[in-house]
Amino acid sequence: MEKTPQNTSPLSRYYRQPQLYISLPSRGRYYNDSTLTKTENGEHAVLPMTAMDEMAFKIPDALMSGQSSVDVIKSCIPDIKDPWQLVNYDLDTVLIAIRIASYGEIMDVSAGVPGTNEQMTHALSLTQMLEQIRMQKITDECLLKSGLKVKVKPLTYKQVTQAQLKTFEQQRLYAQINQSEMTPEEKTKRFSDSFKQLNALNTELLISNISEITLPSGESVSDAGQIKEFVDNADAKMIKELEDKLIEIRQQGSIKPFRVNATEEQIKAGAPTTYEVPVTFDNANFFV
Repeated sequence: MEKTPQNTSPLSRYYRQPQLYISLPSRGRYYNDSTLTKTENGEHAVLPMTAMDEMAFKIPDALMSGQSSVDVIKSCIPDIKDPWQLVNYDLDTVLIAIRIASYGEIMDVSAGVPGTNEQMTHALSLTQMLEQIRMQKITDECLLKSGLKVKVKPLTYKQVTQAQLKTFEQQRLYAQINQSEMTPEEKTKRFSDSFKQLNALNTELLISNISEITLPSGESVSDAGQIKEFVDNADAKMIKELEDKLIEIRQQGSIKPFRVNATEEQIKAGAPTTYEVPVTFDNANFFV
């Protein structure tokens, strides 16, 4: 009979084991040792979720705050020691890998067919999605028409989550004001205050996303105060261009919508020949 080492449970052979290994799109270049344990080949083991991990996704407050995701990531990818500091480029890869390790590589996505009342379910290969992300090249700078070169500092999961929470609070406040019995004047004032707070949040996120701006002359500015002054005083057209560039850069490392061919019956009912289906990672349904 095989002997079990002293102080080791005989059930330990049934403990979860790594199901796959992933490399992060960022290649870990934005992390220090307190956030990520570096490996020689740049790959990180992914374990399936435990029963406690699955329970974490059923706690509404923890879902809203992002704490559920943080706890599950630490449990399933031990090399990631501080998931709050994960940059947005890496988040989809991490969540998809945990989904594959826990439930397999196929995930069903339901979506409406444009122009019809029909709902379709599509079976997606998450492994192919990971491969598509792996082929993407991460860049962290953009060039504006003015000649300004902007070096981007990727947003962390903590920053993104906090921004989402603040936006949600403002949207809820807006609904409350709209349904209240305030006078039109009071509503107008409260709407104006809410809009200002949302605008301030967007500006804060924009500034947080900028590491350095280089002028055509070669002079560089990295001081946060001076960057804020630029954002506050540049013309709206330039800032809109900058926002669009940063939004595009933030999409790096994320899953793109997949294209679907409509059937003849669907086309007759008003559907386009082909249409795109977005893949959104809502933790409340992604891990169920």
